[in-house]
Amino acid sequence: MPQLARHVFVCTNERAADHPRGSCKARGGSEVRDALKKELTARGLGKVIRANSAGCLDQCEHGVTVVVYPEQVWYGAVTVADLPELVERHLVGGQVVERLLLPA
Repeated sequence: MPQLARHVFVCTNERAADHPRGSCKARGGSEVRDALKKELTARGLGKVIRANSAGCLDQCEHGVTVVVYPEQVWYGAVTVADLPELVERHLVGGQVVERLLLPA
């Protein structure tokens, strides 16, 4: 088994278009996951940081949800444009991106 420094889960859960809570897939969850994988690969991090799809993380109203383990840091409203900062600051540098944190 590979030794991973971090494991990142990106919600790609899909609900009906008229669901009151919305869904991460409708808000771009699949695009965020795909772009994160590309960013990790481009930086040569694909073997030490794993990005995966996640089912419902129960934070739908907060936009695309991303969880980083082992720190258990929960981010919300993540977009493709946020990924370079998230990768550089948190996944490489170990600093939490405060502006993306989900409310406690």
